[in-house]
Amino acid sequence: MTEPSEPTEATDATDATDATIVVTGATGRLGGRVARRLAERGAAQRLLVRSPERAPKLPGATAVRGGFDDHDAVVRGLAGARTVFMVSASESADRVAQHKAFVEAAVEAGVGHLVYVSFFGAAPDAAFTLARDHFHTEEYIRASGLTHTFLRDNLYAEIVPDLAGDDGVIRGPAGQGRAAFVSQDDIADAAATVLTRPAAHAGTTYDLTGPESLTLDEAAAILSEQLGRPVRYQPETIEEAYASRASYNAPQWQLDAWVSTYTAIATGELDGVSGAVPDLTGHPARSLTDVLRTTTRTLP
Repeated sequence: MTEPSEPTEATDATDATDATIVVTGATGRLGGRVARRLAERGAAQRLLVRSPERAPKLPGATAVRGGFDDHDAVVRGLAGARTVFMVSASESADRVAQHKAFVEAAVEAGVGHLVYVSFFGAAPDAAFTLARDHFHTEEYIRASGLTHTFLRDNLYAEIVPDLAGDDGVIRGPAGQGRAAFVSQDDIADAAATVLTRPAAHAGTTYDLTGPESLTLDEAAAILSEQLGRPVRYQPETIEEAYASRASYNAPQWQLDAWVSTYTAIATGELDGVSGAVPDLTGHPARSLTDVLRTTTRTLP
C-alpha cells in the first residue's frame, strides 16, 4: 500500500481535481470527524470550507474555499465530485434558502451523489421548528433529481452537558418524553460508510440514534454520575420556557428553535431506537454514558 499524499491547501477546486469526495463543514465537529475517517480510509477528498486555513490538515485532503452563499465558489468546489457530504448550514432565518442554493450549485456542478445530514422526524409540521427546515431541504433535494442519501440524526449526545445551567438544572418543556441521543462519532462512522460506498445507499434515509431513548430525568442522572455533582431536570411550561430565555435577546426564530427542542421530546417525536448505526458501522451505538465518559473529562 502506498502512503497517502500530504495535505495541501488551495483556494479553488482547480488545484484538487483528483478528489472524488467533497466534505462540507470540515472545520466543525461533525464534518471534521467525517473528514478524519475518510483520511484514515485513504480516500481522496476535497474540504469545502469558508476558511481553508482553518481546515484540518489530513493526508489526501485539499481545502478549497466556498461558503453556501457563494454560488460560483461552491460550483467550482463541487466540480467533478462523485459524492458530496452536505452538513446543514448554521442555524439562521434563511437556512433553507442557503440549502437550496447549495443544492442548485451541486446540480450545476454535476455532482453524482449527495449525502445530506438531516434530522430525526423531519416533517412539515414537526414540533421542532428546525426539523421543518430539514424536511423542506430533503424535498428540494428529491425534486432536484440528485441521487441522494439522508442521514437523520437524533439530538447529539454531546450537547447534554450544555443543557444544564450553571446551577446544574436542565429546564425545558420536555415533560417525560424521550430522546435517543446519538454520538457524533457514530454519525461520522456511518457517514464514512455511506460516502465510500454510495451506490449501496442511494435513495435511502437512515435514522441515526443511540442505543436507548431517555427522559431528561434519566439523562440528568447519567450526567450527574459522570460529572460527580448533582444535575437534575426541572420541567417548564412553554410560557415559562420562553420567559426563562428572554434575557438572551435572541430573535424569535431562535427562541422558537430552543423551546421546540424540548416540546419535540415531549410529543414523542424524538423517541425510538434505530438499528442503522450498528448496521452501517459494524459496532454498537455508543450510549449517553459512553459519550459523557469521554467528553466530561474536559469539563470543569
